[in-house]
Formats: sequence, structure tokens, C-alpha cells
Amino acid sequence: MLLGLPLLFIGTPDRLDAVEKEPQRPVHGGAARPRPHHHPHGPGEHRFGPALLAAIRSAVAASAGAGALVLAAEGKFFSNGFDQAWARTAPPHLQATMGAAFRALIADLLALPMPTVAAVTGHAAAAGCALALAHDSVFMRGSRGFLYMSEVDAGLKIVDFFAEILREKVPDAVARRDLLLRGDKMPAGVAVRRGMVDVAVEGGVEDVVNAAVAEGEKLAARGWDGEVVAEIRKAAWPKLWSKVKDYGSAGAPAVARPRL
Repeated sequence: MLLGLPLLFIGTPDRLDAVEKEPQRPVHGGAARPRPHHHPHGPGEHRFGPALLAAIRSAVAASAGAGALVLAAEGKFFSNGFDQAWARTAPPHLQATMGAAFRALIADLLALPMPTVAAVTGHAAAAGCALALAHDSVFMRGSRGFLYMSEVDAGLKIVDFFAEILREKVPDAVARRDLLLRGDKMPAGVAVRRGMVDVAVEGGVEDVVNAAVAEGEKLAARGWDGEVVAEIRKAAWPKLWSKVKDYGSAGAPAVARPRL
């Protein structure tokens, strides 16, 4: 049977529909392969405010029942983190919604009943870096872009679940120190060597996206039970799950993906 493979593109932060679910077409092996193309609203820093986070969460939720999920972006940035310009002008009670929405997005990804792949097509800084690392697999453009936790340079304290993502997703303690306490900007080759990224892909945005989609198709073809995938993921990173689970949509029963 044909199973959808959602390819979600992060768009601009002022559009509620800024995450686009690609149209799909059948390919050999029974999965469905999205058609990569350039989005008119792709370039930008893709900073996370409440509207963009709500759009991403909605798109992730709509992918339930698919074989795997791939999240990508276009332009110079995968994401440059939170929309600090919006936060400086928003009332305090609204500022809190941004952090809570991002925490909820991480919970949604951990509880998603399918494998997840990040296609890091440009710079991934602060919350953008955390979002990329929260996926099961990370494919990154080899010639451009870096992972960067900017908090030490920006004079901002790191929140607990950000630290937990780094603790559980970055295996090397020296790499965690360099990211968090030195503010090192790590290109793809370095990130692969230090265990943070699975594959450094040479070429442009489309090459990274195609490689990530191919990985998603390979994982979808394994025919795993989606609910089991989600429960294993939560058990594999229990401290991270404990810090985000009360914010996400995981209270509803997981939807298992049909087997191939």
C-alpha cells in the first residue's frame, strides 16, 4: 500500500501556514516521495514565534499515520532560534507562550509514532539547533551552515530541557562543553565526527533534502509499529521526555502506522 512521507518546510514566522506539507508521488518500494521545490517564503532566519511554532505543531500532528517525517528549511538558515525581536515587544504573559510552545513541539516529536529526520540545510542556532537534534536522524549540508548554541554569547540562561537535549543527544562531554560554554559554531563535518550529526551531505539545499527523504523512505520501508517507535524513543531519552511530556499532545493515544 502507499504510505505518505511528509516533508515539512519551515517558513517565515508571521504565517500560520508557514509549514508546508509537500505533495507526494509514488516511488518504487511502496512509499511516497515528496517533490522537492523552492518555496517563495523559504529564505529567512525562520525564527520561532508562537505563530510559526503552532504551524509546525499542526503539520507534525497532521502527519500521523505516515511512514516517517522529514523536517527541512531553505535559504541560509534552518532556524536562527527564537524570535527575540517579537519577545522584546510582547507582553510578559505572551513571551512565556513561546517557550511553552517549543517545549510542546519537542514533546510532539518524541511521541510521534514514526521515525523523524532533520534536513539541516543551513545554520541551526539556539532553539534551531535544539530542534534539529531532537530528531532521530540528522542530515546536514556539508558546505554551508553550522550548529550553534548562542546562549553564552547572548548572555541568556539555558532552559532545562534545552540542556537535556544536549545531554542526551550529544554523546561527547567535550562537544557539549564546546557548544554550551564556548559557543563554538560546528560545521557538518565536525558535527559528524563528534557524534551530533549522522551525515554531512555535499551539494545544495535540494541535495540535503533528497538525502534526508531517502533516509526517511528507508526507515519507513522497515514497517515498524509506530506506537512502539514512540515508546522506545521516550524510554531512550527519559529525562528529556519527563521535562516536556506535560506540554505536548502525547496524552492522546499514539496512532500506530500500518505495516507495509
